[in-house]
Amino acid sequence: MLSVREVIVVEGRHDKNAVKAAVDAVIVETSGFGVFSNDEKIALLKQLADARGLVILTDSDSAGFLIRNNLKGRLNGKNVKHAYIPDIKGRERRKSKPSREGKLGVEAMSRDVIIDCLKRAGATLSDDIEPARGEPITKADLYEAGLTGRPGSAARRQALLVELGLPEHLSPNALVDVLSALYTKEAFFSLICRINA
Repeated sequence: MLSVREVIVVEGRHDKNAVKAAVDAVIVETSGFGVFSNDEKIALLKQLADARGLVILTDSDSAGFLIRNNLKGRLNGKNVKHAYIPDIKGRERRKSKPSREGKLGVEAMSRDVIIDCLKRAGATLSDDIEPARGEPITKADLYEAGLTGRPGSAARRQALLVELGLPEHLSPNALVDVLSALYTKEAFFSLICRINA
């Protein structure tokens, strides 16, 4: 499976699932228009843009362009690439009727179309990106660091989120993805030692 160095930003869960089936990447959801009022998520996206770069991949309807343009303005275009899906008329399988504009979204795109969109956007695709960065951070590492599965782990995880300026509602699964995008395993454990000292 191809890996993408940049973090991919999509609108929602179904889009994330489609992209995850196509490429190995850190994928962040905007929660649709929810990103407009979520300063924590914007701060996270800025951090990820500085660390790895971003590729914004939204639907080709007016709502997708509204989200894309909002992000473009708030992220100042720094380390941000834009991937565009083609305008294809139709209805997603999970929906009983087509969208208002009658266009398919990211969730309905094939693996090949998603990869082609990312290539055209200038995303860094490779069969072997992660090993060059070192071992990725895993949920087992969170456990070893006392951030999950132990008494007081929720409080320690919240302290880490505050220390790193990350959203307080970041789930442990999302935290693994974000930490892997920002740190090597070695840097992560050094950070944990520093925080716990």
